[in-house]
Amino acid sequence: MLIHRTNSNMTPQQFIITYEQALATQNWEKVSPLIHPTACVTFSNGAVHKGKEAVKAAFERNFALIKNEDYSVSNVSWLLQNETTAVYLFDFHWKGIIHDQSVEGSGVGTSVLVKEGEKWLLLTEHLGKK
Repeated sequence: MLIHRTNSNMTPQQFIITYEQALATQNWEKVSPLIHPTACVTFSNGAVHKGKEAVKAAFERNFALIKNEDYSVSNVSWLLQNETTAVYLFDFHWKGIIHDQSVEGSGVGTSVLVKEGEKWLLLTEHLGKK
């Protein structure tokens, strides 16, 4: 169930939960408010997506390809957290159905959040293999 909390009331820890839940909807409109306009996302296959429109296109491709995706984050470790910036490491795991086949993957990630006004936004996310 998606937590109905406005981004302006979130802590960085709550951002992670809300982001994870937004991704679970496989609906870009739920994810978009959490993404910085100049965001850069690097997937574990090495594909780099720079700018919110490129990130949108990449996420929507994944949403269309992976049916019933279950994405989770664990083992969050904070490297930096202040009033305007938060950096954390994490493990991720996903599973879903691609072309009628059950598939899954996992890895490690690094994310940087920035606070603009009262909102925390994802500036960069780098997903890699363990």
